[in-house]
Amino acid sequence: MPTRQKQLVFSLCGGLGFSCALMAAVATGLPFWVSGAVLCRTGAELVNATGAELDKFLGELNYGLFHGHRVKQCGLGGRTSRFSFFPDLLSAVPVVLHVFVIFFCGVVILFSSVVTGFFFFNAFGRPYETLQGPLGLYLWSFISWLGSCLVMVLFASEVNIHHLSHRIANFNEVNFVFQTYTQRYDRCFWLFFLVFLLHGLNFLLIRLAGVQFPFLGGKESAPSGGAADLMY
Repeated sequence: MPTRQKQLVFSLCGGLGFSCALMAAVATGLPFWVSGAVLCRTGAELVNATGAELDKFLGELNYGLFHGHRVKQCGLGGRTSRFSFFPDLLSAVPVVLHVFVIFFCGVVILFSSVVTGFFFFNAFGRPYETLQGPLGLYLWSFISWLGSCLVMVLFASEVNIHHLSHRIANFNEVNFVFQTYTQRYDRCFWLFFLVFLLHGLNFLLIRLAGVQFPFLGGKESAPSGGAADLMY
């Protein structure tokens, strides 16, 4: 690929990498990872509520990786409260799994920033070391792509397998029992899915720029060189 086109492709990849770093940083700090409704089962069972009557016992729940808020409805008006995972919910959530989710969010932010710099360095500079050249482009992009994938997988397992919404809804409750009525992944989760897709797109753009996969070209070129030496 001509130099001008390669600069354009690498600059586009750098812009995508910077967008990924920015989106990951914003998504990590916002409380919009999961939103849903929680049902006050105790109150609903006391009055045998069905159909439209259940609306009086449906509250709201929104949370992210660090904090969130909930509105509990038990037939006598809503009770709004805010909570933080650290230190409020340490006894109610799978702490190790939650810390790993935050850790990989940091990995995505860090290496998305790193790969942005390397893309622009390869576009306008003269890379002279392996990790600054083709290997670096693939390596940092792969780490960012894998990190965003792990964030989604670990958080999804925390929500669905460990029933995170149910634990939060019933935290510090003595007289009432709540259950998750509806829940869905909110905008911050899907921002990480977009980050995942953009890093995958960067892989394709690197290959489009004519950069071979690491270790692939070297292994194929070695036998041809030896045969040429034998002929002469």
